[in-house]
Amino acid sequence: MTERDTIVLRAALKCACPRCGEGPLFAGPLTLTLAPRCTRCGLDYAFMESGDGPAVFGILILGFLVLGGALLVEFKLGPPVWVHVLLWGPVTFTLAFLVLRLLKAALIALQFRNAAGEGRLDRE
Repeated sequence: MTERDTIVLRAALKCACPRCGEGPLFAGPLTLTLAPRCTRCGLDYAFMESGDGPAVFGILILGFLVLGGALLVEFKLGPPVWVHVLLWGPVTFTLAFLVLRLLKAALIALQFRNAAGEGRLDRE
């Protein structure tokens, strides 16, 4: 693993700028909106677009975690339905936010590392 790969991985885990790994990637701690640019190195985030990738991966990951957890609780403890509603509602929303934030940062970091851009047809 190269130094650049390490910076990109660290930036994804910290939700930081993929170039310097220090500036914040998101506009705030409780948002999924990208900041306009890095406050440290000045990288313009306008070219970064993760699309639907984080949502797709997030659905698969959350489905496994939440459904697995709900089944485990149901078969081990057998609580009433209202316990599931009170437990899994907030857990799902919290995990969804955290997973989406992490996945969006990771896909943007990979996009930056691989210099990925919008696909274009070459018409001569």
